[in-house]
Amino acid sequence: MTQELIANMLGVRRESVTEVAGNFQREGIIRYSRGRITVLSRRRLEQTVCECYAVVKREYDRLLPPPG
Repeated sequence: MTQELIANMLGVRRESVTEVAGNFQREGIIRYSRGRITVLSRRRLEQTVCECYAVVKREYDRLLPPPG
């Protein structure tokens, strides 16, 4: 996944994605290399993002519950 694609999906500048991804990488939250993002600490990532993540996740789970 390129930074350009992430920027387009989020409606932000590519430079913003570069800055945030770099910060997350320095903090040990993600590893980002050659278009691959590896989440190293989901708990820290969720703590760092805005409260909108929880709202979107709840709605997603409500609309598309896991099978079984």
